[in-house]
Amino acid sequence: MCGICGELRLDGAPADLDAIGHMMAELTRRGPDHGGSYSDGALAFGHRRLAIIDLSVRSNQPMVDAELGLALVFNGTIYNYRALRRELESKGYRFFSEGDSEVILKAWHAWGTGCVERLHGMFAFAVWDAGRRSLFLARDRFGIKPLYWSEQGRVLRFASNPQALLAAGGVDTRIDPVALHNLFTLHAVVPAPRTILQGVRKLTPGHWMLIEADGRQTEQAYWRLTARRPESPLSQGEWLESIHAALRHAVKIRSEVADVPVGVLLSGGLDSSLLVALLAEAGVADLRTFSVGFEDTPEEAGSEFEYSDLVVERYGTRHHKFLVPNDQVLTRLPEAIDAMAEPMFGQDAVAFYLLAEQVSREIKVVQSGQGADEVFGGYFWYPRMMAETTGSPLERFAKHYFDRDHDEYLRMIGASYAGEDHTSALIAERLAEPDADTFMDAVLRLDVTTLIVDDPVKRVDNMTMAWGLEARVPFLDHQLVELAARCPPELKLREGGKYPLKALARGLLPEAVIDRPKGYFPMPALKYVRGPFLDMMRDVLISRASRERGLYRQAYLDQLLAAPDMHHTRIQGNKLWHLALLELWLQRHVD
Repeated sequence: MCGICGELRLDGAPADLDAIGHMMAELTRRGPDHGGSYSDGALAFGHRRLAIIDLSVRSNQPMVDAELGLALVFNGTIYNYRALRRELESKGYRFFSEGDSEVILKAWHAWGTGCVERLHGMFAFAVWDAGRRSLFLARDRFGIKPLYWSEQGRVLRFASNPQALLAAGGVDTRIDPVALHNLFTLHAVVPAPRTILQGVRKLTPGHWMLIEADGRQTEQAYWRLTARRPESPLSQGEWLESIHAALRHAVKIRSEVADVPVGVLLSGGLDSSLLVALLAEAGVADLRTFSVGFEDTPEEAGSEFEYSDLVVERYGTRHHKFLVPNDQVLTRLPEAIDAMAEPMFGQDAVAFYLLAEQVSREIKVVQSGQGADEVFGGYFWYPRMMAETTGSPLERFAKHYFDRDHDEYLRMIGASYAGEDHTSALIAERLAEPDADTFMDAVLRLDVTTLIVDDPVKRVDNMTMAWGLEARVPFLDHQLVELAARCPPELKLREGGKYPLKALARGLLPEAVIDRPKGYFPMPALKYVRGPFLDMMRDVLISRASRERGLYRQAYLDQLLAAPDMHHTRIQGNKLWHLALLELWLQRHVD
């Protein structure tokens, strides 16, 4: 787990090492253990390391293989690196380190662009081929690891977050109107390659990009998720057995591939509780677990400790429990926003930020339950979508997911940012892509390949890496997801959703944890907005910077401010918070 950056000049000038220094400074928190840089004429790399595998200096980066004429910067973990190393050694490759980074270098030399198809893990990396004078960028199948880039004339830069690109200077910071529409319709999701800023783009998950010496750019998908039933039908028992075996393997390898202890972020829900049970089943001793809770409101409890305590009691984990008062949430909110690569509406962002701060004092790697709801149909809106029998796929989806329809968006947004219904066009296109047997197959595929990437997955990466903490997400193991995508939605959505996980959990977890209603990381103060939180949001939205930006129509603002608790999205987000959060992000990162 690390922070990476680089610059490639195509105008004949040497790379700007000052720009690399500015970018590295913004990435320090992602990699507190070591910093290094490398340059070769038009190319320069920067790297900040969080040492997880092969803690020695031999795995420091940028990693250079002078014999092969290659240099690498890499963020992530390759879980099958040992098997790949053995295969590469059989081809005659010699290794000077014991980690997974060097395996990528040799894999690129051996297999070229096809190397990414062999990698099992989460990754964003860049390889400089000094002989070809080419730069190769790649991102994992689900975008667990971020990779942003910008192009200014004949200069291309990339980094693990936009903050680094902004620090290097020259970025077009105008708001992208298409991304703005996506942001306010899809709960802050802006699908790749766009971001909210016109001058910053992100590599699409499951894609690679090759930049040649003459400036030619080639981008290509190396993986796509299909959602079709197998030719030979499986029984329910066979489906469950296969899914359970794949999940056990995913959890096991994410525990074993590390030279430091691996803990669990234990929310008290089924997903994280099941990770604890499977790690205990795999024989992991002295398992460390971590939970966070917040103050209650009259409408909602602020913690799920009653459930996480049951799991801790059953498995005897070394547990750490943190209760955060509301005044600390408000005080620390600006820090969490500073850690956001892009605006994030999810009210649990600050929760993960504050939890990661505490966890990082005890441990460097955790497993987390992100992805289970998307892969196995755990959200309440899935059964509602499936029950819809009329309307187009877009209409069935939008009715239960879109934060605002296009008419409301036009009532909200300033005239200079208004435009077409960009998001509906995008979602209709994605739902119509081939290789999905049914509407629900298409919905779940869209969620796991697109929506999850720029909501919970990005949120967890940003907030944990802000404290040098690596979060591993076994429910997004690509082999497990490929298997689950072929499973009938009716089986996944049984018993309110996530039936395969509930079936596996019987006998491993207390029934109260399995059969409880679906929980959402509780942050009541940002859902039921009042008191100091309301004052903060009002101040932000009536500030001079906000007025001059002209993003929002005053009548819409007045409507939300008059009754902030009364305006929630279909998936339980507070609309006033959405507006305030974007404005805060722009003030702190762009202004």
